[in-house]
Amino acid sequence: MSVSALVASRLRAPALLTALALGLGAAPAAALGAVQLTVTTDQAAVSVNGQASQYLSPPRLLNGRTMLPLRETAVLLGQTLVDAGGQLQLGRLTVDPARNAAFLAGVLQPDGSVVTVGTTLYVSARLLADALNANLTVDGRTLTLTALREGGNPLAPQARFSTDKTTYAPGERVIFTEYAFDPDGADIVSRKWTGRQDVYFQPGTYTVTLQVTNSRGLQSEPFSRTIRVEGVPVDTPLTYALKYAEPGDRFPDPLVSSYPVVAAQPVFGDRYPLLFSDSPEAPTQSGILYQDSLAGRARLLAYHLNALGRPARLYILARNLEGRPVEVRTERLGETAPTRIEGLLGQVTLLDYFASTGEHVLTLAPGQSAAVYASPTLNAGSGVNVMQDLITSGRVELTFVMLEDSLPPTAQVVQQIPYLPPDDRHQRGTFPNAVRPLRVNLTTLPARLVIGDGQVDPALTGTDVLTGRPQRLLGNYGVLYDLEVNGAAGTAVALSPRGGLYRGAMNIEDGPITQTIKLPRTGNALTPDQPVLLWRAQSDRLNIDFVPASGSNLPISLVFYRAPFQSAVGGVLKTYQP
Repeated sequence: MSVSALVASRLRAPALLTALALGLGAAPAAALGAVQLTVTTDQAAVSVNGQASQYLSPPRLLNGRTMLPLRETAVLLGQTLVDAGGQLQLGRLTVDPARNAAFLAGVLQPDGSVVTVGTTLYVSARLLADALNANLTVDGRTLTLTALREGGNPLAPQARFSTDKTTYAPGERVIFTEYAFDPDGADIVSRKWTGRQDVYFQPGTYTVTLQVTNSRGLQSEPFSRTIRVEGVPVDTPLTYALKYAEPGDRFPDPLVSSYPVVAAQPVFGDRYPLLFSDSPEAPTQSGILYQDSLAGRARLLAYHLNALGRPARLYILARNLEGRPVEVRTERLGETAPTRIEGLLGQVTLLDYFASTGEHVLTLAPGQSAAVYASPTLNAGSGVNVMQDLITSGRVELTFVMLEDSLPPTAQVVQQIPYLPPDDRHQRGTFPNAVRPLRVNLTTLPARLVIGDGQVDPALTGTDVLTGRPQRLLGNYGVLYDLEVNGAAGTAVALSPRGGLYRGAMNIEDGPITQTIKLPRTGNALTPDQPVLLWRAQSDRLNIDFVPASGSNLPISLVFYRAPFQSAVGGVLKTYQP
């Protein structure tokens, strides 16, 4: 075992920097009284409290003195080695490397007490023992140095953790239990882990270090343990993820694109239109973006960036076309605004939409108009994404408008602003069938369901009623896929992005459980071979509500796996997480 693999030594911050510069690892452990080193001249092997380690530069016999490498020995002893203005201080010892001079409690020591060999600074073992008030015994070429550990700062917090084992198989889950504390009960406000992984797939020795900081800003000494990974693998990265990954976590699967495509059968369900406004996506002047009339239920989706060069707001206005009062009821609404990060627009809107429960009602007199949606003020270059489900008790005209912030959304203003032409790069229009109910029967696994590719899953078709042009809704943004998956018990479901960056959300119903999943939990899903875990199904029938996220790229695949509950070599599922 090398110095970096020690399990039971303590090191303060300056010594830790020394260790890192040497390429060594600090390996602290709690409650050591003395640290005992047993070394033999001209041999790299060293025993540290009974554990084998290795010097990078072995001890030497120079001019009749046994000499120890100063920096490595300080690391092994867990002692603070301070570099002060080019001079090194350890206990009562001060060394001037430039002059090869040593001082003990300020008294100059005889020549030869310090020697530089190549780039390694050596110090006399006897002088080192005196500097640390340590005990030194010599038996021929072998000597034993026994030094008391440092007392440390009594106000500093103490980092502590344990693992459930010290030796693991490749792919076996590592359970960490942290029990850091502060001597005065101050809060531990931050934790810095180095080398920590919940699983290691490659054999070897790994050092894990924890350093904590309390509410007074004091840091603990680094505390480390080492683990050994060896033997027959328990899990691959894929089977491990299917057992342990949290919903929203990414995991590797290089074969995902080769899985067979499962057929989805259309079934009868809700049918209502989608009014979609994304062209011009970035209007440069105030104007009407889209407009149509309807009665009953509809979904509205708008995605726009403010390119007016000054603050502006997006409005969706409803005008009563009936000769009687009409109610306009908002059943669900999700919004992202304002933001300059396009990838946020769709994901936050969907999370908001799935969480929406309250209903908002406007009663409009004949001919009256009012805003069913008004965005926050958008600075130049920032964007808005809104998805809204409405139901009306009569026919209303719905108008999407972008207005500079100084203009009120009155009927008079709307009559005076122009209809803005589409930008020919994005879509707008009214699309029938904003809900796509599908049934999937799982038989052979793994399998994948393709969404938004325009071929296996065809694009929704509609009309831009302002121009009369037919439209294809590429990506089916705003379409709610109401998926019923049968044969789902014991499966894991994941999302594989096939078109590039994807950030979104889905809603799951699994028996009595209803849960919205943020996809991914952090960052972006980027490549097909890095799917994001969605859910592990418990019931035979799983219901998934999925809406392609605005600002993200389609197509995507929903990938269905058989979820393993035991490893291939008989290991059990580790569920404890302190």
